[in-house]
Amino acid sequence: MADITLVTGAAGNLGRAVAAALAARGSTVVALDRVAAPLEAMVAGLPGDGHLPLAGVDLGDAASCEQAVASVIARFGRLDGVVHTVGGFDMAPIADGGPALFEHMFRLNLMTTVNLFRAAIAAMRAQGSGSLVAIGAMAALKAPAQLAAYSASKSGVLRLVEAYAEELKPAGLRVNAILPGTIDTPQNRAAMPGADTSGWVQPAQLAEAAAFLLSPAASGITGVLLPVTAKG
Repeated sequence: MADITLVTGAAGNLGRAVAAALAARGSTVVALDRVAAPLEAMVAGLPGDGHLPLAGVDLGDAASCEQAVASVIARFGRLDGVVHTVGGFDMAPIADGGPALFEHMFRLNLMTTVNLFRAAIAAMRAQGSGSLVAIGAMAALKAPAQLAAYSASKSGVLRLVEAYAEELKPAGLRVNAILPGTIDTPQNRAAMPGADTSGWVQPAQLAEAAAFLLSPAASGITGVLLPVTAKG
């Protein structure tokens, strides 16, 4: 029986790559994103059958996340994996990076992870197994200038992963994070037009890392913060 894996931000650059990598390995993908049309088109192009597009979920709302997970359980009877690719990026010098920016980054990066993971964990505890993967950032380990809010929010994600991993070991659940370098996306290229992109990480590389962490080959791995920083 195929694993049931929920991928957030599934119509985006990274989420689309993760969904494709998992579907290619035989997983049934529950593809979650805000807008239905691009999500449904992406799901239609995945290899295999039975994938489920799930649009309109507000990851910033705990009840919405609980409803999304409940719909997965109602459809498939279980939830084996989660890859949470949704997040946000912003930068500002100290003078401009006030409380509103910090609140925005923490809502997008940390609180969406809290809401989604807590909902998924409740279902996974009941079945005695499950694996969750968050997307952190290298900036969470060493923050560059003007990235205080972003780096702090991603650092919160890493501490969340570590704490959840320890707490959930006895329950048979695993929680890990991937720490990308700069991801090669059209949005990042537009935001940094003068940057050297030769070493930027490809979404497909991050997708392969996520697929590994969800796989039986990683059954002994939990609480790991995995850097993926080289284009290769």
